Amino acid sequence: MASPASDASSRARIRVLIAKPGLDGHDRGAKVLVRALRDAGFEVVYTGLFQTPEMIASAALQEDVQVIGLSILSGAHMSLFPRIMDEIHARGLDDVLVVAGGTIPKSDIAEIKALGVTEVFGPGTPLSAIVDFIRRHAHPPAAAW
Repeated sequence: MASPASDASSRARIRVLIAKPGLDGHDRGAKVLVRALRDAGFEVVYTGLFQTPEMIASAALQEDVQVIGLSILSGAHMSLFPRIMDEIHARGLDDVLVVAGGTIPKSDIAEIKALGVTEVFGPGTPLSAIVDFIRRHAHPPAAAW
């Protein structure tokens, strides 16, 4: 018979925050991803549109997430992502997995990864590939006592 502690840890689900930074008003893809992640068993917090770097980092801290997903279509990723990563680090969230998706030119990906964004998913990436990546790379939450 499993102990209560092992039962709690087996039920602990990875928490993912999906954010739409900046003035990008297109969120259909983000909402599709939110649904896919929930269907895959993750706890998902969707912050909605027009999030500032400070709002994203604060929500990640308050929601105690293991993953932050940044969805952007506006082309402002090279100005927003450095600020977001600074805010994440300023709050001590260095162990949080950060991923990004949207219309991001391949020529920007190396620089984005150098900021600390672990992976960038472009248009047409299968949802199952994103789910699998998060499962493989996110640190599971500590068991609640």
